[in-house]
Amino acid sequence: MASADVRDELLCSICLTIYTDPVILRCGHNFCRDCIGQVLNTQDESGVYSCPECREEFPERPVLQRNITLRNIVERVLSTEPHQEEITGICCTYCIHSPVPAVKSCLLCEASLCDNHLRVHSKSSEHVLTDPSTNLEKRKCSVHKEVLKYYCTKDALCICVSCSLAGEHRGHRVEMLDEASEKKKKKLRNVLQKLITKRKKTEKRVQSLKEHWKKTQEKESGEAKRVTALFIDIRRRLDDLEKKVLSEISRQEEQRSLSLSDVIQKLEIKKAKLSMKMRHIEELCNMTDPLTVLQDPDTGDLCDPEEGGGDEDTGGHDKTHDVDVDGITGMLHAGLSDIMTYVQTISPAKSKKKNRTGGVGGDVTAAGEGGIYGQGPADILLDVNTAGNNIRISDDLKTATRIDIRQKYPYIAERFQDHLQVLSIRGFTSGRHYWDVEIVSTRWSVGMCYPSINRYQSYIVQNNKSWCLSRWAIHIQYSVRHDSKVIPLPHQISSNRFRICLDYEARQLSFYELCDPIRHLHTFTSTFTEPLHAALNVCDGSIKILGRGL
Repeated sequence: MASADVRDELLCSICLTIYTDPVILRCGHNFCRDCIGQVLNTQDESGVYSCPECREEFPERPVLQRNITLRNIVERVLSTEPHQEEITGICCTYCIHSPVPAVKSCLLCEASLCDNHLRVHSKSSEHVLTDPSTNLEKRKCSVHKEVLKYYCTKDALCICVSCSLAGEHRGHRVEMLDEASEKKKKKLRNVLQKLITKRKKTEKRVQSLKEHWKKTQEKESGEAKRVTALFIDIRRRLDDLEKKVLSEISRQEEQRSLSLSDVIQKLEIKKAKLSMKMRHIEELCNMTDPLTVLQDPDTGDLCDPEEGGGDEDTGGHDKTHDVDVDGITGMLHAGLSDIMTYVQTISPAKSKKKNRTGGVGGDVTAAGEGGIYGQGPADILLDVNTAGNNIRISDDLKTATRIDIRQKYPYIAERFQDHLQVLSIRGFTSGRHYWDVEIVSTRWSVGMCYPSINRYQSYIVQNNKSWCLSRWAIHIQYSVRHDSKVIPLPHQISSNRFRICLDYEARQLSFYELCDPIRHLHTFTSTFTEPLHAALNVCDGSIKILGRGL
């Protein structure tokens, strides 16, 4: 091991540590290459260079020459010293020239000892040796300055002999430090085992949550892609429907233009003829010769009453030339219904909803309407106080059945008495609503009406206060009816389930057949002035209200 004097000769005067890559200046002084390089860099600004050791100045920046001899000496010295990693953080107190690892610490001397100094250390019992420690003061009693040898179980403190015999811990149960330490270690091992078990459970739970999170993210990503694709398809279908409806409007406009052009041309010719006749009549009226007036060959034609009037000469408005608003509205509703039926078909929740609602109707068909009727009553219930005497209402107020025996209903003004009809309890004065029915009957009507309908002299198909879908067994013909006007439906009806949709603000009442796909039958447009109640007419069989309105 190199002596302290040799090490001092190998110290750089700038960093005060052993040379690293030593270089020599012209003046003969040595420095670490990096150290002298930094000094010269600071001198670049002034342009005056000097040696940090002897202050000798140089006219220009000196060239650094490597000192091979000095480098070899440094390497040889460092090779004879122990590696830094072999030295612990605690060194021998008595090895002052170079750090030497300590192997023991003496509590009495409060010093750490290497192997050499441990050999000459006192072997008496008061010199208690422990593992190397930097804080030996903590291993002594703060009161008596004696070595801590016992553990007071009552106060849970490490104490010295004096504390146990004459101090404040006198009479307390004490244990040797090793014994108390082993007991505490045993408890700690039990706690450690429990903590290990809890950590394993926690790790398992974390892993499970991570896997669930990953699956959820994948599902959400897939759902987002599905919804995006769905909306792209819906927009495409809406664009196609828009083009179709606009094309139909253009077709009607073109057809109407041609028809009106032809009518206008004919009327212009008619107008010219009438003008000629008018002028001729005026000439005859201005003549003074009665013989000429009476013998005029055209007098008979001029006096023909058919030539002087008629409906076609009135210039009245021909409704056949109007835009077919109902037809266009029906096309629009049917197209929207088809689009939302498509959405319903590909919906992952379709089968689940069908199981809950019992098939078509309820929540599933609400989606089929594309959210057009997104709000409505909690339920449609029939009002027994309005039921005719031959109509029986079920206990759940959902089914109306035609019976031959008259019910013993009380006589009240709201009752239809001898009419086979019934209204719902609730009426609607705003919003969008729908309700579905299942019909087991050959003669029936379903729809909506005002509460002011005549309860004694009017069926719901015979007045301007009701709008209905009907079927009569005589012709097996389906039709829609309002104000005693009958509009036959051209559709071939195959289902016994129907939907009635109300959009009060839009002034529309629509009827749909609940088939696959849902099919639009007809839409009435009217300005509603009273609450609208669901209305049923049951000439035979029964009508049941399905599910719950939205």
